[in-house]
Amino acid sequence: QVQLVESGGGLVQPGGSLRLSCAASGFTLENYAIGWFRQAPGKERERVSCFNSGDGDNANYLNSVKGRFTISRDNANNTVYLQMNSLKPEDTAVYYCAASPKISGILSGRADYWGQGTQVTVSS
Repeated sequence: QVQLVESGGGLVQPGGSLRLSCAASGFTLENYAIGWFRQAPGKERERVSCFNSGDGDNANYLNSVKGRFTISRDNANNTVYLQMNSLKPEDTAVYYCAASPKISGILSGRADYWGQGTQVTVSS
């Protein structure tokens, strides 16, 4: 069964950090383009970060998270991470990971596989 499962969300104070995990089963993440997306209440979903298969050194980031968030891949554990530092209240959202055989699926927001999402709340 093909599945993506996110974890690591929670409540954190402004300036804090969280690391989100996205574990894949039923397919090999290394062969897929990966993206992290988020959706805040009343707002459209936006792409936070992504990279192509086998291209972990050339990640793309939303301008508002550049320098604070880092996407990475652990091929041995078939897991992708999103390290989030210096969190701000405006980072509050449900975060989703997605996988697609081609980067176009991630860039268009029409990925083949999506996780169920994990809530991140940044508040004092």
